[in-house]
Amino acid sequence: MMRMQGKVALVSGGAEGIGEAVARLIVAEGGSVMLGDVQLEKAEGIAAELGERAAATPLDVRDLAQWEAAVAATLARFGKLTVLCNIAGISEPGNVPEGALDVWERTIGINLNGPFYGMRTGIPAMAASGEHCAIVNIGSMIALRPASFVAAYSASKTGLRGLTQSVALDLAERGLPIRVNMVHPGAIRTPMYNRYKFSGADTPENIETNFAATHPMNRIGEPEEVARAVVFLASDEASFTTGCDLTVDGGGSIRS
Repeated sequence: MMRMQGKVALVSGGAEGIGEAVARLIVAEGGSVMLGDVQLEKAEGIAAELGERAAATPLDVRDLAQWEAAVAATLARFGKLTVLCNIAGISEPGNVPEGALDVWERTIGINLNGPFYGMRTGIPAMAASGEHCAIVNIGSMIALRPASFVAAYSASKTGLRGLTQSVALDLAERGLPIRVNMVHPGAIRTPMYNRYKFSGADTPENIETNFAATHPMNRIGEPEEVARAVVFLASDEASFTTGCDLTVDGGGSIRS
């Protein structure tokens, strides 16, 4: 369909998992992509595989200066920025009374501060493009149904949901043609999921069964399934959609 023809995207967390799947689909749909990641060598390998419409840049999303450099690198390579995909994220177990403080700080830094910095630096560049633009933030079904065993993750994703809607309203009210939406995955077969599956807390088979059972569709999702939702929201097919929650969670967020 070439839905991303003429679009230029900056994708955080582009070296693996959902970010990699999004980057690949953007290029397949005719767009150009800058893969930002702390795993620079891995991101560069993917960019080389994708060809001249892909490049990579170092990006620790907790660092505002690195965001500024990533946006500048995107403009230098492709001439504009029209799509921002805030995908980098982590999930680590822990509650409030006994959970490690560094887990809280790292999770909030990556999952909430990261998208804030990304939007703070990306919005001026997108506004300057003079084109219709889109921001897509990755949430979680846990943003809609918080879980007790991941306090920091729950807080970061529910906070990002509020931030997404606030920015969507602000940009619309100011008449800027930049839409801001959110995709909420369930358990997706990514390196983040595998850290739980192979954590040693139980057999990998039992852990997979338990994670799958949290979704009425009773399976683990694939990165490509999330990528299709992200690219839809990034494309002009979603031209009258802003501030929305699009779930890709096998029904997990509506389970009673």
